[in-house]
Amino acid sequence: MHLPFLGPRHKRNGGGGATAPARPGVGEPPADSEVIAALLSECELLRSQAALAGVRLDGTPASLEALDQVVPRWREDAEMLPRLGHDAGLYLGTVVVRTVPGAVWGIRRDGEPVVRLASGRAVEVVPAGQEWAASGVPELSQLYAEIAEA
Repeated sequence: MHLPFLGPRHKRNGGGGATAPARPGVGEPPADSEVIAALLSECELLRSQAALAGVRLDGTPASLEALDQVVPRWREDAEMLPRLGHDAGLYLGTVVVRTVPGAVWGIRRDGEPVVRLASGRAVEVVPAGQEWAASGVPELSQLYAEIAEA
């Protein structure tokens, strides 16, 4: 597994002790924003639930529309609901960061991730994802459309 925040891995080159990057052409670890984006985009629980429903989460607005159509079986599981909502918010933020020009992840002082838009507005995507997981309203695709317009 490649964990970019650990930096490039090296392997020994012959007996001289010289090292070479494990990935040719990559000499420096990715910027912090790339590492944050990679970690926040994992959304493992949401991805597994989406896969069970036949939905592929590919980081596009269309995948948000597909998620809105999934039968919310997780609402019956009080333990899963907050975790899935958290993942849904992170996935919404991932789609925004990947598709809305100037949008980037930011981390508030309390450790909560937010999406910062080019306008300077900070969007709290995790509470939005939790509301969606609990009630289905507002739809993730609708939230995306509102954020993308701003």
